[in-house]
Amino acid sequence: MGKSKVLIVGGTGYLGKRLVKASLAQGHQTYVLSRPEVGLDIDKVEMLLSFKMLGAHLVPASFTDYASLVEAVKLVDVVVCAVSGVHMRSHSILLQLTLVQAIKEAGNVKRFLPSEFGTDPARGAKAATEPGKVTFEDKMVVRKAIEEAGIPFTYVSANCFAGYFVGGLCQFAKILPPTHSVLIHGDGNTKAIYVAEDDIATYTIKTIDDPRTLNKTLYIRPPLNILSQREVVQKWEKLIGKELHKTTISKQDFLASMKSLDYAQQVGLCHYHDVLYEGCLTNFKIGEDGEEASSLYPEVEYTTVDEFLKRYV
Repeated sequence: MGKSKVLIVGGTGYLGKRLVKASLAQGHQTYVLSRPEVGLDIDKVEMLLSFKMLGAHLVPASFTDYASLVEAVKLVDVVVCAVSGVHMRSHSILLQLTLVQAIKEAGNVKRFLPSEFGTDPARGAKAATEPGKVTFEDKMVVRKAIEEAGIPFTYVSANCFAGYFVGGLCQFAKILPPTHSVLIHGDGNTKAIYVAEDDIATYTIKTIDDPRTLNKTLYIRPPLNILSQREVVQKWEKLIGKELHKTTISKQDFLASMKSLDYAQQVGLCHYHDVLYEGCLTNFKIGEDGEEASSLYPEVEYTTVDEFLKRYV
């Protein structure tokens, strides 16, 4: 059986562009939704053209043109959606309800991977801190629609994007590592899981023809990247040959800082709180409805936190 044909929705986004490249690299006929809303955004137009030059097919369609969406879906076997679910960028998760309806109407899709890629929303919707819970509640609305429509699926829980977390040494609203001082959350010993964005894309595309991940959640937990904030900081200190001055912030003070932030930032801060204080990524075992990516695909040489940090030196 040949490899599935794949449609990437949100292919010009932060993760989407990596999914397009991973799909092409793994030998899939790859289609990228090209939305008229791109308009005069020359960076996105150039990106779409670069995908075309790599062998991808550009498919004109839009969430506001339902018929075009159905026709786009009919071209492929698998749909992977990467529309933004980050409030500080643009939160578009519920747009996927239209895509779910189009997939149901088209009737040919063997698997749908909706835009998730962070904390497992099945857990986040129950235990997340307000107002951060809204992200997971929206994702659960999409899951409910998928499952009620009888659409085969794989959900991907990729934990912490390394670019956002590792780059700033796990400090909220920081994406470059400091060279003098660092803010430590609580005692800094709560474990989290960090995954390079290119690896998220590689593992995601690996799943699409794998019967082991059908109607399951894929958790990406590279064992060498399950670290506390202090361990991440120590790795950076070793690289730069210098110890950083450390200041700690309590859970109460961290949450109190929310008052000065706008709504989108409050949502993001709550996610950091749940990861770095509550340990929401590592305080449970994967059940029968899940699989772990690095165990399923040992051939993937994932990027370690040590390797990821070297880019900043």
